[in-house]
Amino acid sequence: MLRIVLPKGSLEKATFDLFEAADLPIRRSSNVDYKASIDDPRILDVRILRPQEIPQYVAEGLFDIGITGRDWVEETQSNVHSLGELKYSKATSDPVKVVVAVAQDSAAQSVADLPHGVRVSSEYPSLTERYFAERGIQADIRLSYGASEAKIPDIADCIVDITETGRALRAAGLRVIDTMLVSYT
Repeated sequence: MLRIVLPKGSLEKATFDLFEAADLPIRRSSNVDYKASIDDPRILDVRILRPQEIPQYVAEGLFDIGITGRDWVEETQSNVHSLGELKYSKATSDPVKVVVAVAQDSAAQSVADLPHGVRVSSEYPSLTERYFAERGIQADIRLSYGASEAKIPDIADCIVDITETGRALRAAGLRVIDTMLVSYT
C-alpha cells in the first residue's frame, strides 16, 4: 500500500484538482488538516506538507511517492527517482523558472558581470552556492524566507528566485540575467 505526500501551498489546489480528475479525490476534515485520505485500497496514507520537505522524506523512505517541483529536488539533492513531469504550476500550465535577477538599473547584463563577494538573497541556498561556484564567482549567499525581490539593493545585490510569469519581478523593478533551472511539478 502506498504512502503519498502532496504539496501544501501554491501547488495544493492544482494537485488536488489533478487527483480529482483521475477519480482519486482527496478527503480531509479541513483546509488546515495535514493528514488526508483517498478512498482507494492501494493508498494507505496521504499527507500534505511543504514542497521543500517532500524530496528528503521520499528519499528517506517515509513516503513512497511525493509530488513537488524539480527545484526542491535539486536544492535538497535528494536521491529520488522522477516518474515524470506534471504540466502545472501555481497559476498556469507553464513551468516555473529559478532565475538570477538584478535591479533594472544594474550594470550587470549577465552573471559573469557580477563582482566577487556579490550579495545574493535566495530561498535555494544550496542550489545557488553550486551555481555561483561552478562559474567561479565568490558569493555571499543569504537565506531568504520569501519576498526576495524586496531585498535589492539594500540587503542584496541580486536574488535567486522562482518566477512563473515574471510579474512580481517586474513590479519590483528587477530584470532576469540568467535562468538557472526550469521546473515543472
